[in-house]
Amino acid sequence: MKQFKRTTVTSALPYANGPVHIGHLAGVYIPADIYVRYLRLKNEEVLFIGGSDEHGVPITLKAKKEGVSPQDIVDRYHNIIKKSFEDFGITFDIYSRTSSATHRQVASDIFKTINEKGGFIEKTNEQYYDESAQQFLADRYITGKCPHCGNENAYGDQCESCGTSLNATDLIHPKSAISGSVPVMRETKHWYLPLDQHEAWLRKWILEEHKEWKANVYGQCKSWLDMGLQPRAVSRDLDWGIPVPVPNAEGKVLYVWFDAPIGYISNTKELLPDSWEKWWKDPETRLLHFIGKDNIVFHCIVFPAVLKAEGSYILPDNVPANEFLNLEGDKISTSRNWAVWLHEYLEDFPGKQDVLRYVLTANAPETKDNDFTWKDFQARNNNELVAIFGNFINRALVLTQKYYEGIVPSLGTMTDYDKQTLEEFVNIKTNVEKLLNNFRFRDAQKEAMTLARIGNKYLADTEPWKVAKTDMDRVATIMHLSLQVAANLAIAFEPFLPFTSKKLRTMLSMKNFNWSDLGKMDLLAVGQQLGTPELLFDKIEDETIDAQIKKLQDTKIANETANFKAATVKENVAFEDFMKMDIRVGTVLNCERVPKADKLLKFRIADGLQERTILSGIAQSYPNPAELIGTQVCFIANFEPRKLRGIMSEGMILSAENADGKLVLIQPKVEVSNGAEVK
Repeated sequence: MKQFKRTTVTSALPYANGPVHIGHLAGVYIPADIYVRYLRLKNEEVLFIGGSDEHGVPITLKAKKEGVSPQDIVDRYHNIIKKSFEDFGITFDIYSRTSSATHRQVASDIFKTINEKGGFIEKTNEQYYDESAQQFLADRYITGKCPHCGNENAYGDQCESCGTSLNATDLIHPKSAISGSVPVMRETKHWYLPLDQHEAWLRKWILEEHKEWKANVYGQCKSWLDMGLQPRAVSRDLDWGIPVPVPNAEGKVLYVWFDAPIGYISNTKELLPDSWEKWWKDPETRLLHFIGKDNIVFHCIVFPAVLKAEGSYILPDNVPANEFLNLEGDKISTSRNWAVWLHEYLEDFPGKQDVLRYVLTANAPETKDNDFTWKDFQARNNNELVAIFGNFINRALVLTQKYYEGIVPSLGTMTDYDKQTLEEFVNIKTNVEKLLNNFRFRDAQKEAMTLARIGNKYLADTEPWKVAKTDMDRVATIMHLSLQVAANLAIAFEPFLPFTSKKLRTMLSMKNFNWSDLGKMDLLAVGQQLGTPELLFDKIEDETIDAQIKKLQDTKIANETANFKAATVKENVAFEDFMKMDIRVGTVLNCERVPKADKLLKFRIADGLQERTILSGIAQSYPNPAELIGTQVCFIANFEPRKLRGIMSEGMILSAENADGKLVLIQPKVEVSNGAEVK
């Protein structure tokens, strides 16, 4: 494995149209912070870069809805997000933003360099244009009827009712979200990154040279490469963003996917204007991207292609992406307020940043989606942090205060049990290091907690409070060894629980420490005066947790009420109109995912006369589509055929949406003949 002189660590730029929640923290920012703190403890040269992603259509939509400017939106949420990270001890060297002057310049320069090398292709195509507003419409600025579920307010990129990914041209009766007028098709020119021309080297670089990448990362990249890469637009018609820096490009800005990751570079330049290049262009620098699974393709395929096209930048050595964190068995949703917001957590649990850091790391979605529950949060705090870690530290310091006035006693003769105990954690440093080096933070924290378990068991077994009645020399040895274990804990948990580690070091009067000290048994000198003992953690009671659960239950009730109200606002239809729908039952002959469409399933249905293909946006509710083969479903047989993702869909599968957003197929309880009409 190549040895590097320094490491550049980036974490995904959160989108500045809302605050951050525990899913963000668990998936990206805690893992990145753990790793950076670990490298710093080893005295390695490391730079941790973060910032807000502040361009894109959702921000302009939010601004329009609130009657303010996009800049007002990003200013508000940039500050909220930045403070949340500071509150949770995420130690960025810089946390800047993509609306900065430095970022605009760096992104523009990279675009121009690639363009001058002929790295882009220019294509003219037709796009919806609002003649009233006199502007081209981004997909989110177009609404209309969803061809799948009939939702009258679907967006041009996605129907939020059935979850299907769409193209604006898929919508029935499209209209402009700006003026309400019917848009027209008009030609527009854009610049494209020809990813297909990069496919050969990307395939070799990823699939042959980076087999050590996490299985979820490697697998997703392989899937995309195997399907074949296509040119991707790097510009769009919009008035919020970085203007395309070439002549005759008025009204066009850099697509947010192109400019956002460049924010890592521009933020570095903002921090280190005279030395930033060594962190991005020196082959002796290792580049790591910490992201969630929804950003894997951008950071492993698209952004590296941009850097390669520019020609002077290093490529990422690893992209340790995590999967998603769910909340109480349900997908976290900002639109449904189904989340634990970081700023609200600190209002309800002041001073307990490390409790959340610990629980989120213990439940980190490193290889698959994982779940956060308030009961598990309480159990881990009470049974692990309080009963094991906190109990050991409190006993060790309080007993030292009682018997030796808070002064580290001398080490006497050790018994076989003392030596056996020390042997138990002799390999902990090596084990934790190996796990951290392989980005297995969940297991690394668990291994660090083993040290606390050993210390807690040692005190429980030796019972110095009883031995003190007959043998104070023996007590001195027990307390000396216990305090050395406590000092080791302060080092081992610095990457994971920084607030706790700092508090513990203060109580132990530890000043200088680094990773190489972990495992030593002379960290505290004989005669050293300790600080005043304090509880590291306190128990969380049932009523506190019940209040959090009730808050979520109230949110679910509010969502269900809103869904019910939304479901009852549709206008009445005449019986004759209803009778125009031909609803029938068919048997599923085959069901599979549609490539490059996370939410689409492709059904092959036996309808009683022939076979037909129907696409349905329910993939997220049915992760194993093959299980549907052989079952019967209800579908609209006379729904106008529509081409989606190059596939002709001949009908619409009927499903119902639960309050949690999950879609459930409408199916007969008993088998009926294929083609049977629903009346």
